[in-house]
Amino acid sequence: MKVSGFTFIKNATKLYIPLRESILSVLPLLDEFVIAVGDNDADDSTQQIIDSIDSNKIKVIHTKWDTKTYIKNTEFARQTDIAKEACTGDWLIYIQADEAIHEQDHLAIQKAMQKYQNDEDVEGLLFKYRHFWGDYNHFHKSHNWYPREIRIIKNSPQIHSWRDAQSFRKFDSFDYSPSDYNSERGEKLNVKLIDAYIYHYGYVRPPHMMSYKSQVMHSSYHGKKKADEIAAREPKEFDYGPLQHLVHFKGTHPRVMKKWMSKFDWEEKLQYSGKRNTERPMHKHEKLKYRIVTWIEQNLLNGRMIGGFRNYILKK
Repeated sequence: MKVSGFTFIKNATKLYIPLRESILSVLPLLDEFVIAVGDNDADDSTQQIIDSIDSNKIKVIHTKWDTKTYIKNTEFARQTDIAKEACTGDWLIYIQADEAIHEQDHLAIQKAMQKYQNDEDVEGLLFKYRHFWGDYNHFHKSHNWYPREIRIIKNSPQIHSWRDAQSFRKFDSFDYSPSDYNSERGEKLNVKLIDAYIYHYGYVRPPHMMSYKSQVMHSSYHGKKKADEIAAREPKEFDYGPLQHLVHFKGTHPRVMKKWMSKFDWEEKLQYSGKRNTERPMHKHEKLKYRIVTWIEQNLLNGRMIGGFRNYILKK
């Protein structure tokens, strides 16, 4: 059984992304790791970060981004596919650059891949998620944050990254157009849930870096003109809001995150008590309807979601 890993990245240092830690968290599981590296800005050191990892498993593909053609962040999916299609493994582990896997889950992941390697009814493996927010001690367990997602797939040419690269679908025909990446005609994958977590750090940044990241995302989704209009209305420093309403994390983080986490120096800019700043728009998880639904799911339904979007078919 050969296992490949893959991801895409651009401007990791400018966007405060733990790229090195993400790669190292999954590397022991892999025979090769393919990275689609975009055309980074001149003042970014993404390539140097990759070069600092002493491993012959890493294979880099240099790419150019086209967010004018691939709107609504479908460029993320296109870049993911570029890396995926260079993989040679039987199983492919996908990890985004702001995600990490805990070493305590490696054995469970390996066993699951071995167990379902020859099961034609299983096309992928589903991970549970911890979405950290603001700092490394609080994470979301709310209705509007996806609790599970596909992060391992079998190496099939029919499987493609989908929408903004959050997940995957299977297509009989695919022309790599923006409309295909956004298409509903693809089939959901048959997956098995495994007892392993993805640690998501996309919303753990210094407040000024979080604002910059939001502006970049708005630009790639809406275009620069619309993004500039949105940026003019948003604060220079992101307001994470009261953290005491989130779940307090009592576990450990992946070992490779230790050095990255030591850079945490914005605690005094976070809010751990009190009420929301009413001068800013509510975050989605702060809205009353989502708070009510979340309470029902967590307290009456044992975590089972009411409705919600699932881009997979869970096999029992």
